[in-house]
Formats: sequence, structure tokens, C-alpha cells
Amino acid sequence: KEGGERKGEERRDSGWERQQKGPCALWAMRLLAVALAALLAQAPTPDVCEALNVTVSPGPTVRYAEGDNATLYCHVSQKRRTDNLLAVRWVFALSPTQEYLMIKMTKFGIVQYYGNYTHHFHKQRLRLLKERHGTMYKFLILNLRPTDQGHYICKVQEIGKHRNRWTAWSNGTAATEVKVISSKASEDPTFEKTHEAWKFFE
Repeated sequence: KEGGERKGEERRDSGWERQQKGPCALWAMRLLAVALAALLAQAPTPDVCEALNVTVSPGPTVRYAEGDNATLYCHVSQKRRTDNLLAVRWVFALSPTQEYLMIKMTKFGIVQYYGNYTHHFHKQRLRLLKERHGTMYKFLILNLRPTDQGHYICKVQEIGKHRNRWTAWSNGTAATEVKVISSKASEDPTFEKTHEAWKFFE
């Protein structure tokens, strides 16, 4: 009898433990899920830094004759993640306080024009192309005019997915100065030699 009573008690005890463990385990799992969600909500987004290495060529100053086509290259390296995308902007500056966004290539490779450069006349003169697997961007300015003289700034932003949202990871900037020589001055043999040298380095 004693053996049968012990077995009965063991069965009752194990059944009671299962009844207790079921709700407790479920409650613990819910608590863990809530804690994990709170932790993810507080997880910091990537800090935006100047990690991108951006260079513009030719530079720091290049001379073109009026009516020439200018070719400026923006080279990008040192991305924080290889699968991140890049958004590239070219800005024209007459002075540090006078900057005008000209053209942009979005992270998906779509070219957009801004401000006065949305006019058909300017859109025909500007080209922005991606080369070398997204590490080199070529900016063309066709039929240069004296008003095109100034500083050209390439601004690049690295963009990646963070918790299913597009987030800026890093930035980089570089610039060059374009000088447009009038038609008469460009006939000077000295200018021609300098200009050809710049073409060689392009």
C-alpha cells in the first residue's frame, strides 16, 4: 500500500508541477520578449561620421577655355559597409556662403536636377554618370561659359539599412576650382599647353 500511495503522490506532484511550469514559462517568455523589444528600441542608430574618403580630380584648380566641355571626377572609398549605397551631390559655389545644389544621383542611381539647373537649357549641359562599380562618378559640364567659373563640390553620403530603415552612415566632401578662360585668352599658346596637361591627367 505504501508503494502505491507514493506513486500516486508522485503522479499528483508531477501534474501540479506541470500546471505551475506552464503559466510560469509562458510568463517568463513574455517578459523576455518585452525586455528584448525595449532593448532594440533603445539601440542606437549608426553615428554619422566623416569616414568616407572623397577626392575630386582634376584639382585643386583646373582651367578650361570658354566653350570647352569640363569633366570632373569624384572618387569615393572607405565605405563603412560594402553593401551600403551612395548618394552623390554636386554643388556650385561662388563663395563659402553662396552654394547652389546642381545635380544629384540618388542611392538608386536616379539623377535629379535642382534650382535653376532644372531648366531645359541647363539640363542639356549637365551629366552625372556612375563608373567603376560605384566608386567613381563623372560630372560633365558641356559648353562652358564664364558664369560657370567657381568652385565645384562633390558631397557624398553613405546610406544603409538599419532595422529596415534607410539611415545615413557617413559623409565625405571634396572640391575643385574651375576657371573659364575667355576665347581670346585661350588662344595664348601657354594656356593651350597647360590645358592639354590637365586633359592628360583626366
